Amino acid sequence: MKYTFICSLLLSCFFLSAQDDDLLSEIDTDSVVNYATAAFKGLKVVNFESTKLVAKQELTFIVSHRFGSIKNGFDSFFGLDDAVTRLNFVYGITDAVNIGVSRSSFQKIHEASAKYRLVRQKENGFPLTIVGFNSVLINSALEKENLPKLEFKDRLGYTVQVLISRKVSSKLSLELAPTFFHDNFVAYKDQHNSQYAIGFGGRQKLAKRWSINVDYGWHLNRAENSPFKNPLSIGFDLETGGHVFQMHFSNAQAMNTNGFLGQATGDWTDGNIYFGFNLSRVF
Repeated sequence: MKYTFICSLLLSCFFLSAQDDDLLSEIDTDSVVNYATAAFKGLKVVNFESTKLVAKQELTFIVSHRFGSIKNGFDSFFGLDDAVTRLNFVYGITDAVNIGVSRSSFQKIHEASAKYRLVRQKENGFPLTIVGFNSVLINSALEKENLPKLEFKDRLGYTVQVLISRKVSSKLSLELAPTFFHDNFVAYKDQHNSQYAIGFGGRQKLAKRWSINVDYGWHLNRAENSPFKNPLSIGFDLETGGHVFQMHFSNAQAMNTNGFLGQATGDWTDGNIYFGFNLSRVF
């Protein structure tokens, strides 16, 4: 009886051990997915949205400031007299879904937006991060005194954008941004209300807390003889505790997508460019 009990105990221990080994062997080591992180440190490359999102239940407040053109020098104190500001709140409903509201002094624009991640780049898997961005804006600067037939719908504009990025290396990230945007009222009468563009952007890390960022918007159906230009922007990101500080130069003063893609007036070739910054703070 004694030996029977000992044998039964040993067999039970062996069975349990074998069962544990079977369970361990069933664990797929590939199920631990390593995603590429920090392709971009700011929510924007410069003007274009980046594929970065705000984390779940976090609120980020972004102050964007764009001075007037530096071309006029001391006459406008290098653009200080003609500055515009945008205040933007972005909240993370989940790690993959953000909503935002903003107000810009450029054309007194109110804007609501949604940003959502569709696919995430994996270190040994899918090579891209894909994020959708949509917004609707209200241009409250339009006045009936100048536009007698103005209706509320004329103030509205929309943006649909796909942001596709790849973290090429620990220092280099690239982005492509096919964009559709529509303005019910256009500043140039020969311009189609529905407009198309492709954005190109990139971030090159320079040091632990510094990077250089560049983005460019190629407008695909700009009206002939339009006074507006394709936006080219160059900037630097500085990471400091709790926020990212972005300093940049651009030939577009507007900071919402419809504005900088459709109404950029500056020209790099004659020094007609704008200095500005984005300052973000996470709560």
